[in-house]
Amino acid sequence: MNLRPFLITLSVLSAGQGLGLTIRGSVEGSGPADTRVAGFVVSPFGQAVEEVTSVPLENGRFVLEIPTAAPTARAQVDLTPQNVTWPGVIDPVQVSGQARVAELKFFVYRDANNNGRRDDNEPLRDVLPSVGRATLFVAWVNTDVTVKASKGYAATLKRGWNALIVDVGRAVAVQPFSDSTTVTVRLTR
Repeated sequence: MNLRPFLITLSVLSAGQGLGLTIRGSVEGSGPADTRVAGFVVSPFGQAVEEVTSVPLENGRFVLEIPTAAPTARAQVDLTPQNVTWPGVIDPVQVSGQARVAELKFFVYRDANNNGRRDDNEPLRDVLPSVGRATLFVAWVNTDVTVKASKGYAATLKRGWNALIVDVGRAVAVQPFSDSTTVTVRLTR
């Protein structure tokens, strides 16, 4: 993948129970004209399973819409203490009830054939959205559920898409992502 270093700034505009997310971003630096920013549902081990949404970079900007619809059944997994590998989660892990979950991660790729979606021969590069030293975490759940772990980690997820800011230090602080927060993604070679 021939992407020169660039900085992507994201901001989530709307989030809530049953609502999708709208992410606006801008790019500092230059990337190839065929670069797309994408949200993929991933396995508990971080492997891309399903492209939920993607958009091309246009004049150094993009608007990424994460639909309100649930990810497909093949992209969902049972939420268990054993498969929570989210930012800031350290054993022991507790899950408040039975739930299905789909974690969304951000990637960039070159859409070599300009068909508007990723093909198998188009490598993905994962990018990590952050706010200062904290990380943006996005997940869909089929029901309200709370996940707790060591060092004070406590995430309350509402049915639908959720966006949280996770700050890992001596303790782990988890807070809802607000409309006015700007997230930065650094892409380096």
